[in-house]
Amino acid sequence: MRYLISLIYLCCVSLATAQDWEEQATFEGTGNGPTLRILSSTDVSVFAPVIDSFQDSYPNVHIEYLVTGTADLDRQFRNSPQHYDVVISSAMDLQLKLANDGFALRLNDIQHDSWAQWRNSVFAFTAEPAAIVINQNALQGNPPPRTRQDLIDMLRANPDLFRGKVATYDVRSSGLGYLFATQDARASETYWRLTEVMGSLNARLYCCSGEMLDDLISGKILVAYNVLGSYALAREGLDDQISIILPSAFPTMMMRTALASKQTDRPAIAEAFIHHLTQLRFSGLSDQNFPLPHLPDSRISDGHAVIPLEPALITYLDTLKRRTFIREWENAIIQTP
Repeated sequence: MRYLISLIYLCCVSLATAQDWEEQATFEGTGNGPTLRILSSTDVSVFAPVIDSFQDSYPNVHIEYLVTGTADLDRQFRNSPQHYDVVISSAMDLQLKLANDGFALRLNDIQHDSWAQWRNSVFAFTAEPAAIVINQNALQGNPPPRTRQDLIDMLRANPDLFRGKVATYDVRSSGLGYLFATQDARASETYWRLTEVMGSLNARLYCCSGEMLDDLISGKILVAYNVLGSYALAREGLDDQISIILPSAFPTMMMRTALASKQTDRPAIAEAFIHHLTQLRFSGLSDQNFPLPHLPDSRISDGHAVIPLEPALITYLDTLKRRTFIREWENAIIQTP
């Protein structure tokens, strides 16, 4: 693996932007080749095999890989689009809005499924479910919940066990969390009831899936709702510690997407990298322990439909709609005695 972790978790400083990154890594190419700067919400450990495989074809390209949360990523890129070449995020709605607001470079030479790209500017390369993840100790020998209603029933039946030990995203600060919450609210009538039940149990709120999973495995929390299923499945050897459940009714499936900055100084290399992403499902990279699920051959696969890249996706990014949604969410999840 050809990368150097510069300094992990909240201690790296970018010389260009003086930003504290969650992670920062340099993937060294050969010779005096160009450097591609990638701004991403995907952990280094997850994404490193993709960069390694790209450098197999472009060995002279150096890559600087910068990781932050989805909402912060959107702010950073809007503030300094000239500093980055490629932007990768799990918050599809924010990516679509970046393209609509003129931040994305059109890449007309990339041929990709129409349902997995937006105006040759935003390109999907994974399809990943939101999951319910439960510490096995919480089940007490009972079968795990299979639906949101099952989860509601389990939480209501055991309030003392789950009080202070249920977790979900803080949608005010997590772009992906906000996307999952708004899509849940559109698709499932049980979402608001579940949110109120979690709120009555003093739910813990998190920025990201990785932190929720860490606390779940340690026993600090017992249930994590809307965790990225791909991140949970990547925790190898934990079958006896956690149960991963994809709700059987209205599963939420997002697509991880990439775009090239309209202000990139390296448009050809940025396009080559995004083309590489769109070809991952044909590359056999899964055999190299890439833990993210590849795109299916169609938008509906195994009865699950991914969230489409379409204008309706950014409905809840409207200022008034966002303010209203967050106010309702706060009323449900933050319950003061």
